[in-house]
Amino acid sequence: MSEKRSTFGTRMGFILVSAGCAIGIGNVWKFPFVAGANGGAVFVLFYLIFLILMGIPVMTMEFAIGRAGRASAFEAYKKLEKPGSKWHIHGWLCYGGSFLLMMYYTTVAGWMLDYFFKFATGSFDNATTESVGGVFTAMLGNPVEMGIFMVITVVCGFAVLSFGVQKGLERVNKAMMTGLLFLIVILAVHSLTLSGVAEGMSFYLLPDWNRVMEVGLGKVITSAMSQAFFTLSLGVGSLEIFGSYMSKEDGITGEAVRICALDTFVAIISGVIIFPACFSYNVEPDQGPSLIFITLPQVFMNMRGGRIWGTLFFVFMTFASFSTVTAVFENLVAFPMDNLKWSRRKSVLVNMIAMLIASMPCVLGYNILSGVHLIGGRDILDSEDFVVSNLLLPIGALIMVLFCATRFGWGFDRYLEEVNTGKGMDMSRRLKPYLQFVLPVLIFVLIVIGLIG
Repeated sequence: MSEKRSTFGTRMGFILVSAGCAIGIGNVWKFPFVAGANGGAVFVLFYLIFLILMGIPVMTMEFAIGRAGRASAFEAYKKLEKPGSKWHIHGWLCYGGSFLLMMYYTTVAGWMLDYFFKFATGSFDNATTESVGGVFTAMLGNPVEMGIFMVITVVCGFAVLSFGVQKGLERVNKAMMTGLLFLIVILAVHSLTLSGVAEGMSFYLLPDWNRVMEVGLGKVITSAMSQAFFTLSLGVGSLEIFGSYMSKEDGITGEAVRICALDTFVAIISGVIIFPACFSYNVEPDQGPSLIFITLPQVFMNMRGGRIWGTLFFVFMTFASFSTVTAVFENLVAFPMDNLKWSRRKSVLVNMIAMLIASMPCVLGYNILSGVHLIGGRDILDSEDFVVSNLLLPIGALIMVLFCATRFGWGFDRYLEEVNTGKGMDMSRRLKPYLQFVLPVLIFVLIVIGLIG
């Protein structure tokens, strides 16, 4: 087998690299806030239900297409589809969606790396609580600073992939994911020693039906559905490529369950880190970037040993974001290798140059191009995110479901055979009506929610 279609060296390598792709920034800055704002344990319960109903099935489909096709999405579809059909067109959307995702994700990953250096070098040691917001604003307004850390992220990400699947992607991501899981436990244990732990954990995880009624049960359910689906980044082939490197020795369903469990563990424990800290220092948790870059630095500044804890937290965030970057970059690198027969070195170089250029508008969108507003008045980053999250991910997932579960595509029987090849947990044939008729409706509801929300 050629290097471009090598397999992972170990089963754990496959699980950790795939989990690294799913585990990202959204696990930390979105899940805890959304859970807390939507009734705590009530939201978490619905989240777990939709993870089982939607996330795991679609993940098995991405892996099955990749493993059966032994190629990136475009070529895999061509191998599996019926003669004359056009499912392989989605392969181009997978490449485009992954590229667009990285056009803004690399900038945000650069923010994490920037803040790691800020805490490690003591930039916050003499800052006042009121000045923390200004640090974030100053970073956004400095295109050189943001550009440097974006370039570091992109160059390092592709440099890892230049060593191949086993020696580069697998080796680095195994180390980062091991470090990430170690750090998140250390940070969580520390948060559980803070004075506001009871209040923070109550807000986060105890069922609060008053909050549910205030928000609306329908809103809580749809929020849980969206979070369960989007946390796994399904629909643009970012996991499909790892299926193409996957061994036939283990069944796909069990591996998907393990990856979802790791992703959920990181999401839930992130809240254990954040809420006790916020309630201990009377800081209101907020949604999105301000939670990570304004609220938490204020907490760390008031915490004993705050410089150390802040540094460790942003090491954790850097690992979470960089594991996603390298994983999605592999999808970009594999595409021209499979379809244009490029060498890995050529694909890495061309994709790296293209990504450096394409990522610049997002870097400049908060300073030089701050007056540019695109979709619905959104800035450049939010516009790119809207297209990926609200269109390409759910539509791509819907295409994969229809391809795997209906007779018009690959077909349920072939999909089920691939999923159940290998030892471990099997998928039941009795799920066929659900996968054919119910799951597509749920994903269509997500698309509608994303467009009107």
